[in-house]
Amino acid sequence: MTWWLEALLAASPIALILVAMLLFKRSAATAGAFGLLLTLALTLLHFGFPSLSHLGAPLAAGLAGALAEASFTAASILWIIFGALCIHRLQLHSGAIDTLRTHLGRLTDDPRQMAILIAWFFALFLEGAAGFGTPAALAAPFLVAFGFSAAHAVAITLIGYAVGVSFGALGTPVMAQLASTSFSALEVGRATSEISTWTGALLLALMLWRVHQCAHKLPSPPPRRPSALGWYALAAIAFLLPMALLARYVGPELPTLGGAVVGASLFILAIKYLRPNTPDPSEPTPDTVAPSPTTMPLWKAASPYLIVIALVLLTRQVTPLNTWLRSLDLSWHYLDHFQGRVEPLFHPGTILLLAFLAAARHQAVSLRDTARATTTALRMLLPISLALLAMLSISRLMVHTHMVDALAEAAAHTGSAWPLFAPLIGALGTFVTGSATASNILFTDFQTTTANHLGLNPLRLIGAQGAGAAIGNTIAPHSIIAGCATVGISGDEADVLKRTLLPAAIALLVAGLLVKLLAG
Repeated sequence: MTWWLEALLAASPIALILVAMLLFKRSAATAGAFGLLLTLALTLLHFGFPSLSHLGAPLAAGLAGALAEASFTAASILWIIFGALCIHRLQLHSGAIDTLRTHLGRLTDDPRQMAILIAWFFALFLEGAAGFGTPAALAAPFLVAFGFSAAHAVAITLIGYAVGVSFGALGTPVMAQLASTSFSALEVGRATSEISTWTGALLLALMLWRVHQCAHKLPSPPPRRPSALGWYALAAIAFLLPMALLARYVGPELPTLGGAVVGASLFILAIKYLRPNTPDPSEPTPDTVAPSPTTMPLWKAASPYLIVIALVLLTRQVTPLNTWLRSLDLSWHYLDHFQGRVEPLFHPGTILLLAFLAAARHQAVSLRDTARATTTALRMLLPISLALLAMLSISRLMVHTHMVDALAEAAAHTGSAWPLFAPLIGALGTFVTGSATASNILFTDFQTTTANHLGLNPLRLIGAQGAGAAIGNTIAPHSIIAGCATVGISGDEADVLKRTLLPAAIALLVAGLLVKLLAG
């Protein structure tokens, strides 16, 4: 069978999912079920499991292994979602959300600035420190609390922190690439940042465009403001410049985390001291509402997020504690082709759950309300788990049946135009696997081999892979499912995908043009 027909068959499950969600507005669970049925049919009738051909029953063994991997990964992701849901429900029960809304509303009533603070800096910090779904799970509900519609909140958050995924979870995606290349961490980080810096500026602009689209629908629309160009430029430079410098001169571990800390500090100072006619946060004005004497203290209201930040920094930066937590490793292997691994004490979901329990105590929430928040979160997990399991099953089947390889081989036939499509392969990997790290593991070798075959600089394509994988996070069904779950709109994932697909496409196009220019 010709390579293009192989690629067409391999792409059909992805195409079916997109058509079902975008054209027929089906939920991720329904679209995933259709896509899984088609993937199973292709597996049984055509692709099979080439690496298991030596077994007596390769199809049965392959299906069992792929579904086991999918179930294991789904449980790991659900653990993060569960912790985030518990925190969100606790904040609603305790009234902490109202307190935070009041205090932040006195800092700014401009939805563009609020979105920058939450979906850009706060989400980027969480991505840099923990990654793996934590930003969407915590930041999107925050935007909903300020009046953004649930679908817009998830879309804005996914677009906002996407650039940080390249160096998320203390540089994990870049570290995954080092095993497949002879380049150093600094070289790979530099190559990735040279593309991500520009696509990040574009993604921030596209995020603010989405904010502008829904700003007039907020419960209390702000008064007319001057152009957001200055605040956009400040937010972009305040994060992207430190990110680029850290990636170039320090390494891949701190660009996202460090850039978010530096950028957020500068942006908050600018809001307080540079913005004209900014009200004194210590005194109420006609445009602000003073907290009542019974309002929860600010530190208590923010305690879940402060505890998350403290635990993330402690577990990631204190070496002895880091080593001890990671010493408990739950892993399994099947036929040397299928595996799963999790570090339960080091897992972001465990950090979120500990923050939930500690915050419940600090906020003096009753055991009854704490239990109610927990049971509500558990009830919300059922429809989410079905959607995740379907999408992840498709992912693992496509990897082990070499459908992903067929797509990559087809892309290589573009010849000298390949640099234009290199970021798209990174995004495709994230779309299929739900992880930029997994995408880099899948395709870094392929990008390097293709570069050598075409006489291109392999470092440029490795950077394109990392930058494209980050952009792919905006449209990955797994990320969208997680975000929708925490804001209570499971089943409406198509509305979010509709809002993130165009920004992702624009960012990938610009990334491709940059790679083409840099690769010569």
